Amino acid sequence: MSNGKSGTTAQNKYADIEVTLKDFVAVIEIQRPPYNFFDLSLIQQIADALDHADNNPQCRVVVLTSAGTAFCAGANFGSGQSDGDQSPEFTEDGFQNTTGKLYSEAIRLFKNKKPIIAAIHGPAIGGGFGLACVADFRIASPKARFAANFVKLGLHQGFGISVTLPRLIGHHNAAKLLLSGRRINAEEALSLGLVDEVAAEGELHSAAIKLASELAENAPLAMQSVRATMRQGLADAVANATVHELAEQQWLSATEDAYEGIRAVSERGPGRFKGK
Repeated sequence: MSNGKSGTTAQNKYADIEVTLKDFVAVIEIQRPPYNFFDLSLIQQIADALDHADNNPQCRVVVLTSAGTAFCAGANFGSGQSDGDQSPEFTEDGFQNTTGKLYSEAIRLFKNKKPIIAAIHGPAIGGGFGLACVADFRIASPKARFAANFVKLGLHQGFGISVTLPRLIGHHNAAKLLLSGRRINAEEALSLGLVDEVAAEGELHSAAIKLASELAENAPLAMQSVRATMRQGLADAVANATVHELAEQQWLSATEDAYEGIRAVSERGPGRFKGK
């Protein structure tokens, strides 16, 4: 990225994201359509792009968005499917080796210096919900859907959601979403305070750029200082939370309920859980 005040500048060194910069606003677009499942590599790419934005004085604000039908439908544990796919990584050792490394990279997302606006046009599910919660602000299209569906998979929540979600919508509302695993639409998310705006159909990108441009008009050093104060302790809290989340996910992943949850979610039906 260079010279953010003139024309759009693209950076193409990443395999699964595209970064453009115009008028002090960097747009990071995830390009793994249609569902934009994430893995360690994708989180590393986003973290690297945020580091690059932090070190570029021509960038003041970041918009995080994605191509395809989903914002991010969750984690890909190795075979191109969503959270809970029965791959070799979906074991106690797999969670330690794969998810543990992924969470270490995810913490980097919370250490960036510049405001992030997530533009969410479709489902943000499981870990994809967690990715949306990294941002300072979220703007949704009417088609956006949100679900922290971990209990339907027989698992504990991850990606620092234990910290980020209560900060956004309060402990009680967060507990309700986490314990029910329910899916909510954009208007419900707006009423909870999870999203800041629901843009009209076809106007999501322009709404995100409008807010980003409003922020970018301000003194950049002062804005970073205020943001650091408002997010003080967040990265450390997420780091501590992911240690606990990972430990809980490790033992739960070996239960019969977890395998039943995977089957049920993949078949879009209710789980027949036995508590073992």
